[in-house]
Amino acid sequence: MAVGSFRRSIASQLSKVLDLPPENLIKSISAVPVSKKRHVADFQLSIASVIENSSSNCLAQDLHLQAQQLVERLKCDSVVSEISAGPGTVNFTINRELLAKTVLQQVWKDGSEYGVKSELFSTVPRQKAVIEFSSPNIAKKFHIGHLRSTIVGNFIANLKVALGHEVVRINYLGDWGMQFGLLGVGFQSFGSKEKLKSSPLQHLFEVYVQINKAAEDENTKKLAKDFFRKLEEHDEQTLSIWKLFRDLSIEEYIRIYKRLGVHFDEYSGESFYQEKAQEVLKMLEDKGLLQKTIKGTGIVDLSEKKDLSTVSTVMRSDGTSLYITRDLAAAIDRMNKHSWDTMIYVTDKSQSNHFQHLFQILKLMGYDWAERCQHVSFGLVQGMKTRRGEVIFLEDVLNEVRSRMLENMTSTKTTKEVQDPVETAEKVGLAALIIQDFRGLLSSDYQFSWDRALQSRGDTGVFLQYTHARLHRYDEVLYRSSQDLQPKHIVSYLLTLSHLAAVAHKTLPVKGSTPDVAQARLCLFQAARLVLANGMKLLGITPVTQM
Repeated sequence: MAVGSFRRSIASQLSKVLDLPPENLIKSISAVPVSKKRHVADFQLSIASVIENSSSNCLAQDLHLQAQQLVERLKCDSVVSEISAGPGTVNFTINRELLAKTVLQQVWKDGSEYGVKSELFSTVPRQKAVIEFSSPNIAKKFHIGHLRSTIVGNFIANLKVALGHEVVRINYLGDWGMQFGLLGVGFQSFGSKEKLKSSPLQHLFEVYVQINKAAEDENTKKLAKDFFRKLEEHDEQTLSIWKLFRDLSIEEYIRIYKRLGVHFDEYSGESFYQEKAQEVLKMLEDKGLLQKTIKGTGIVDLSEKKDLSTVSTVMRSDGTSLYITRDLAAAIDRMNKHSWDTMIYVTDKSQSNHFQHLFQILKLMGYDWAERCQHVSFGLVQGMKTRRGEVIFLEDVLNEVRSRMLENMTSTKTTKEVQDPVETAEKVGLAALIIQDFRGLLSSDYQFSWDRALQSRGDTGVFLQYTHARLHRYDEVLYRSSQDLQPKHIVSYLLTLSHLAAVAHKTLPVKGSTPDVAQARLCLFQAARLVLANGMKLLGITPVTQM
């Protein structure tokens, strides 16, 4: 018997009583979250979801009464050992022996595909998704703000791939725009070719800080504008400086992504769309959507009453493109190139307005597929500092988390002799960062704490790794995450499984038990470990076997 057949067995009995097809009932039968404190049923049916004409203001006592009446018409069988009524629900407890045997067999049979083969996904069409994430700015060091976009985008891509969708991972680099005018002028004034070769990103960052101090100076502004105009006109010398900045930055990013266990199918960037952005402006003009202000800038009216109460600026007064214009060109180009079913942008919530405008303009241009574009936003990380002070760069954080984890490992008595302690510390440290980040809703800002992230007890990434190194209902958790693209459901499930596995490890010893009991218990721990590994990999965590 497969795990999915528990739901099907319950649905089959309900279908006879309620006179509804089993298929309509399967989605209404949900698993009850495991409780560490008390025994709960395994599955429950929400009465409101199956009763005709049930409205949201239906009295709770009526629903409870209907639940009790339904319970009286149902019978226990070889699968269901107990049926009871709850507040507006009917609860089903599965035969314990059958449940344990079935779940463990299913985990062994499905292996890394356990959970994703569930009937919950049987009606979900396989799609092609384009996911744009990370997207740092060229010639600036990899900012800590890009960590969330990188790990969240990687999680969404991993989840979609696991569920059988085709995914294109795009890194859309900030490699164009007026800041390159400033950087170019800055490099001509303060740059050093020797420093650029030895420490490219550090040096470019220093140059950018220097020139920004003079950014309000009229002469600097004029020089920066001229430099960027030359870039747009493809001046050979200016382009070669820009290309050097871009190439050196990408080399550095690839090295950092490798540490994070992240890869991309495509390195794109705003520079790819500077000419196509001009085509977009022409299209907007031809469709009568482009309007000129007194200052000569190009705008699109997004207001419902067409009274210019909400506008989006798409062109500078000198005719050059803006960030949103290049984004419009990129979206159109990706549809032509990939014919995607859904496109997801992963950025912080301060850009919500930008994406609303982007999707609205695409709709006004007649692209119905704009409805299938989605912005997954996230909040800000506050209070992340290294021992040397305020954090600016992601690499500083990765180095810090590795060194702190190494210290913890060497001072812990239970730490086993590890073959490569530095690599293990890096993996466990990264798990700590990811779990602290994914525990709540992505849209929430959160206060970062090194101590909380790195403790080996409680709901932390270190505890997850610890359980995996020592060491049902997973399909619904995957289904919920696939619907709202929030990793917290998976994190919560894995942490509960870890706590239960830790308790079982103390109360169900393998050593000293009879061969049959030892074998059964070993099977239980190996199954828990396999599910933990599957879930951790989805989150972008590489499980360790020793720590």
